[in-house]
Amino acid sequence: MTETLPPKTPQPDPAPRGEVMIEAVTHHGMGRTADGTLVPRVLPGELVTLAADGPKIVTPSPERVAPPCRHFKSCGGCAMQHASDGFVASWKAEIVRTALRAQGIEGEIAAVLTSPPDSRRRARLAGRRTKKGALVGFHARASDTVIEVPGCRLMLPQLTGLIPALERIAALAASRKGEAGLTVTDSEAGPDLHIDTDKPLTEELRIALPEIAREAGLARLVWADEIVAELEPPVQRMGRARVVPPPGAFLQATAHGEAALLEAVREAVAGAPRIVDLFAGCGTFSLPLAETSEIHAVEGEAAMLAALDRGWRGVPGLKRVTTETRDLFRRPLLPDELARFDAAVIDPPRAGAQAQVAQLSASQINVIAMVSCSPASFARDAKALIDNGFEMGPVTVVDQFRWSPHVELATRFTRR
Repeated sequence: MTETLPPKTPQPDPAPRGEVMIEAVTHHGMGRTADGTLVPRVLPGELVTLAADGPKIVTPSPERVAPPCRHFKSCGGCAMQHASDGFVASWKAEIVRTALRAQGIEGEIAAVLTSPPDSRRRARLAGRRTKKGALVGFHARASDTVIEVPGCRLMLPQLTGLIPALERIAALAASRKGEAGLTVTDSEAGPDLHIDTDKPLTEELRIALPEIAREAGLARLVWADEIVAELEPPVQRMGRARVVPPPGAFLQATAHGEAALLEAVREAVAGAPRIVDLFAGCGTFSLPLAETSEIHAVEGEAAMLAALDRGWRGVPGLKRVTTETRDLFRRPLLPDELARFDAAVIDPPRAGAQAQVAQLSASQINVIAMVSCSPASFARDAKALIDNGFEMGPVTVVDQFRWSPHVELATRFTRR
């Protein structure tokens, strides 16, 4: 279990009955006592009293701050709003170090880059019908209870302001017993809404939903797998290209985080004339890198590659970009296929890229830019590369999911 230990200080007198000392914070953001009890919303070194309605702080940590959001105690969207920015940055860096140490790797953390409050351009909210209408928000911690979050400090204000319209949609898409998932993404043309529901799309809904979309200023509204309304293409900028991702396609959570990861990748593969982008998505890295290098983008979802290709064709002056639809878990690119590239970019999902990393290790590629959203799978893949002759550079930690346990990172591997 990943922990951030408090600085060494004189031990306090034995705690009175009912009071416990918080020894560490796990990688999930839970405080841990000496006997392994997990306590939410506490910090290392704090003396607390455990109660049914939550811990009572007896001796607060100097790193404790007032949570900036009034929903913090009830909402499960954030775990660490009670900690200073400096503590959270150190905690996230230690999560990465601990994952690397578990694989026998001592890694250097170059920086921790944290997205500002009110900057999430993409969020999945839950919608549930009520007697009076509908409820839209995030889940309470470890619960299916939906908590309203007006004034949420995570999302862009234009997304938070969309909640009244989402409540109208939730009343149509959800039931008293079942939720609807409402994934909303900011775009140049307005919010892009994807509704995850089992309810059928009736003719009445086909009439009502476009009107709600127009009134709310939505660019696109998608019900399950069907586009019901597209008033404007929900464009995302990727370098100089304008990309319209397919419904539900992956997108980095904040513009700040995307820029930080892109900068790390640019530096890693600078000067490489031919680059293979593995798990390329809609072109987050491919299209900006095409300003200076030829790119071969490989991705398992054909619709995302089609969006990437259209974006590339709309920008004169970019280097050649080719695409290949391929399941890199089952059919990784082999060394002879990798032989025509000078560098690789790899940004796998949380499971990592064990099969593809094995083929990269066996190839002649000497430079790899790796991006990851899972320190554990990253550390496993990093060990495989290091064991096969690569050196790992300093790791940049990118905190797009502010106040949460999620960690993203990027680094460069070079063959010795």
